[in-house]
Amino acid sequence: MSSFQKNSLGWQWSKLQQRFYEWLTLKDPNNTDTDTSSWFDSPIWEILAKGIFWLVVVSLSVWVLWVLWQLLEPYLYTAFKSPGQSQQTRGKIIKEVSASIWVVRAKKAQERGNYREACICLYMAMLQRLDETGIAPHQPSRTDGEYLQIVGELPKPEPYQILLATHQALCFGNTEPTRSLFQECQNAYDRVEY
Repeated sequence: MSSFQKNSLGWQWSKLQQRFYEWLTLKDPNNTDTDTSSWFDSPIWEILAKGIFWLVVVSLSVWVLWVLWQLLEPYLYTAFKSPGQSQQTRGKIIKEVSASIWVVRAKKAQERGNYREACICLYMAMLQRLDETGIAPHQPSRTDGEYLQIVGELPKPEPYQILLATHQALCFGNTEPTRSLFQECQNAYDRVEY
């Protein structure tokens, strides 16, 4: 007694063809020509159908993995960071990047069309400038609201406020990053006093 497979890809394709032919017959009962099915039985069509099927399956799998990675990346970073790396250590790592390096990163992101990253890099450059000048030494726990209070006491707080508000809107709001938004951030950063 031999066993056979009832649910293979070839079997599914055969059933799909059969249903298609039945549908054609129902649509046009006068059509008695059964030769139309012969070109569907060609091995080329079967290979083509299998290729398209696997291309769709692989594409969907890659897309699902990419979306999951985008969603889980922050949590994975937190879960797998070394246990000895505290908020202070992370703050020191941020301090090691100068404002000019953040500006270069912003320009590269802008050239790639990644305006969200470009605006955030300018925001980070501003925070670094505040740290370097001693106006607001970097503290990992400091919020944008606290920075707004600090820069509110400066003679020209507007450029800082623009960068802080943009950061808030991009990270916690529904604002779409655009070229004009980046240009506004660039103009604001250029007006930040050194």
